[in-house]
Amino acid sequence: MNPLAITPGDPGGIGPDLCIQAAINGDLDGIVIADPELLRVRAKYLNLPARIIDADRYDPTQTKGILYVEAVAAADPLNTPGISQPINADYCLKSIDAALYGIETGKYRALVTGPVNKATIRDAGFTKFIGHTEYLRDYFQLPEVVMMLASSECRVALVTTHLPLSEIPSTITKEKIQAVIEIVILAFQTVFHIATPRIHVLGLNPHAGEEGHLGLEERDIIQPALDALRRKHPQVHIVGPLPADTAFTPSVRIEADVHIAMYHDQGLPVAKYLGFGDSVNITLGLPIVRTSVDHGTALNLAGKGIASTDGLVAAIREAKRLSKGYPHKRIS
Repeated sequence: MNPLAITPGDPGGIGPDLCIQAAINGDLDGIVIADPELLRVRAKYLNLPARIIDADRYDPTQTKGILYVEAVAAADPLNTPGISQPINADYCLKSIDAALYGIETGKYRALVTGPVNKATIRDAGFTKFIGHTEYLRDYFQLPEVVMMLASSECRVALVTTHLPLSEIPSTITKEKIQAVIEIVILAFQTVFHIATPRIHVLGLNPHAGEEGHLGLEERDIIQPALDALRRKHPQVHIVGPLPADTAFTPSVRIEADVHIAMYHDQGLPVAKYLGFGDSVNITLGLPIVRTSVDHGTALNLAGKGIASTDGLVAAIREAKRLSKGYPHKRIS
């Protein structure tokens, strides 16, 4: 099969470190889309004997200690570890674009992304950049995609992603909830091969609104959306809206294939607590497979050789698994 495309992310963060260390460990199964000089400098900085070889010479039987690289030039390949530079923001986005082009042309089979610094990219003038999930949505000109964090303990998908808390209530509509859950249903049926997924949907307010005493969104928006979905998909087990403070207790969590959280910090703290290092960020609704690490750039760890590769290895493993027999040109 064609190799994975791997983007290390922010040059000042731990993404380059993780790619280099994973290669040394024999766990970097794919092509790194990056500036080869940046990787050479970082490998020397880390005192790791990694070999940088052009992607055209890729040999899947010879990967340990080797980074096969498709070159994308960084503005500053000498980027000091621990410093996120706006001058390299364009490089981060061009790396993603190059990886996507490679997938679309059949050179690569799936995308694995390292962490970027969203604030740095916006500070560089890319003011519309919110995150990988939204960037990929717009790249493929899709109305909606879904961010899901998955581990062996739980899966959590989001109705809203990278928004200020004050904007979330007005963003949550019946139509948006239905669109997100439709994507989740199709993904679980076609990619995860779960014909009758069990979907637990969280409320927005404390105690899921407590029958209207703590908010009306559950009664007026979430419940009608779920009722419509139940009528359309009678074979799918849709439960909710559930109080978020009890939805992840062991006895309730075991009954769900996926939880749908209304916003980022309602569901992801639990998912990361239960499976940090094991959990993988998966974008549902794309015509390609995309996975990512479950952590940020960790600037404080960059260049020190102490960052764990577990998250990157998990993302690589999941991308390989999901891309086997992937239904291309269909929703992920």
